[in-house]
Amino acid sequence: MSLYSEINEQPERIKSLLVSQKRTVEQVAAAIHKHDIQYVFLAARGTSDNAGRYANYLLGAFNGLPLALATPSLFTYYKRPPKLKNALVIGISQSGQSPDIVSVLVEGRRQNCLTLAITNEPESSLTQAADFVLDIQAGDEKAVAATKTYTTELMSVAMLSAIVNGNKKYWKELEKVSGWMKSVLKQNDFIAQSAQRYRYMDQTIVLGRGFNYATAFEWALKLKELTYVKAEPYSSADFAHGPIAMIENGFPIMAVAPKGKVFDSMYQMLKRLREEFSAELVVISNDKKALALAQMPLTIPADVPEWLSPLVSILPAQLFAYHLTLAKGYNAENPRSIHKVTKTK
Repeated sequence: MSLYSEINEQPERIKSLLVSQKRTVEQVAAAIHKHDIQYVFLAARGTSDNAGRYANYLLGAFNGLPLALATPSLFTYYKRPPKLKNALVIGISQSGQSPDIVSVLVEGRRQNCLTLAITNEPESSLTQAADFVLDIQAGDEKAVAATKTYTTELMSVAMLSAIVNGNKKYWKELEKVSGWMKSVLKQNDFIAQSAQRYRYMDQTIVLGRGFNYATAFEWALKLKELTYVKAEPYSSADFAHGPIAMIENGFPIMAVAPKGKVFDSMYQMLKRLREEFSAELVVISNDKKALALAQMPLTIPADVPEWLSPLVSILPAQLFAYHLTLAKGYNAENPRSIHKVTKTK
C-alpha cells in the first residue's frame, strides 16, 4: 500500500464511516445535551490538530459551542491544568498513543467532564481515558504522511456537529461527500503534469479562511513533510497584516477558496496578489472567477457546501504534494526525519 493508494481510498472510507459510526455519534450527541455542555476543550497534535481547527469553526458555527485548543504542556510539564467545568473534552489522535493528548483526557475525566476519543486505534491508551470512542476506521495507514486518517477525522467531527444540530439537511449533505471526493480524484493526471512546474519551488505561502483555515494548515504540513518546501499557512486576513510584504514577482501562493461566506475576502486577496504582485497562484475552488486567476486551477464540485469543503478540497492538495514530491525526486513513502507515530510529552 502506498501514499497514492491511501489518497484514493478516502471516498470509500468516508462512505463506510458515515454508516458504521452513526449510532455512536448519536450517543455522544445525547450525552452532550444531557450534560449541559457549554464548550469544547480539544487536544491534538500535527495533522489531528488541523482537524481540531476545523472543529473550532464547525462546532462554533453549527452548534454554538466555543472551542478551546488545549495546551498539553500545562498537563504534563507544568502540572497546572485549567478548570474544565461543563466542558466536552475531546482528544484526536490517529494512533491514540501520544502521552500528552492522553493526559488531557485523563484530567478531563478526573474533573468529571464528558470525554471523547477520536482515533484510528479503538484499543489504545487514549480510548481508556474516554467515555466515548469514535473509531474513524481508516484502516492501516502505512505511509508516514497522513491522508485518509485526516479526512476521516474531519468526517467524524462533521457527523457529530450535524447530529447535535439536529437538522436532517446536514446529514443528507454528508452522504454526498464520498461522491464529491471521487469527482475530485479524477484530476490526478492533470495535477501530476502540472506539479512539474513547481519542482524547483523551495518556499510558498498557503492561504485559507473560515472552515478552510484548517485546509491551509494541512496543505502546508503535507508540503513540509513530503517536499521539504518551506510552506507557511495563513488566514487571508492575517496575511494582509504584514506577511504580504514578502511577496514579489513570481512568488508561489497556494490558496483554498471555495464559494461561501469568506469567498469575497479570499477572492480580493488573490486578485491583489495576481494583479499587484504577479504572484504564481495554485487555487482550489469551485468558483470560476477564482480559478481564472490561477496558473494552476484545481476544481472541486460546484455544489459542495462551504462547511464540507475541507473534506473535499484537501484531496487535490494531497495529490499536489504527492506529485511534487516525485517531481523533486524524493521518496513519498519515507520522508526524512519523521515517523508514523510521534509520542510527545
